[in-house]
Amino acid sequence: MMTAPTILLVEDDDDIAEPLLFGLRSEGYRALHAPDGPRGLEMARAAAPDAILLDVMLPGMDGFTVCRLLRQESAVPILMLTARGQEVDRVTGLELGADDYIIKPFSFRELVARVRAILRRRDLDREDGTPVPRLAVGAIAIDRAARRAWRGERPLDLTPREFDLLAALARQAGQALPRQALLDQVWGLDWIGDPRTLDVHIRWLREKIEDDPSTPRYLQTVRGYGYRLVDPDAPDVHSPQA
Repeated sequence: MMTAPTILLVEDDDDIAEPLLFGLRSEGYRALHAPDGPRGLEMARAAAPDAILLDVMLPGMDGFTVCRLLRQESAVPILMLTARGQEVDRVTGLELGADDYIIKPFSFRELVARVRAILRRRDLDREDGTPVPRLAVGAIAIDRAARRAWRGERPLDLTPREFDLLAALARQAGQALPRQALLDQVWGLDWIGDPRTLDVHIRWLREKIEDDPSTPRYLQTVRGYGYRLVDPDAPDVHSPQA
């Protein structure tokens, strides 16, 4: 018998939490509840949920802080729940490592669709162990089977999504890849979320592979189109754009 996925809801408003918990359990999920930020962090560490629904405005510790702390130690999918409509708040959650966000009030059907999408993406991230060759672009080396990467002799500390993004770019090194193609390859064809998360992950990746992230040499922007990964010391490399 397959174990039902565990969803941790971190929400302080009982009027919102109770129907969500009931609905998630009705959909077959094992739903847990934390009423504040510190308890949410504690339960996330102890229960190892398959996904976290994380409210932004929480007592004790806000959702942004919880998300940042979890991202330092876990790749668990995080869906931010927020009543705020400002773009800056949505982008903040993505920059801190959230996989997606949904703005209150939302329909339960939409929430379940987003949960299913991030869980499917998590499953796709678990490779089947088939041997795959190493990739190299200049000083950057990628071992896809071991899911490890280096620049020169220095190991790169990449999140699962950053690794997948770097590998996708390296597989077609030198080629300009459209934004949507990268989203489809790395986040999945059925992913539901903000496409700006790609730009956030590109910035994070540049901070880890570039000498000067503000003037990238490896990971270049192709304005109005997408991105490309190049060997900056190879001949006939296009001029980088930040």
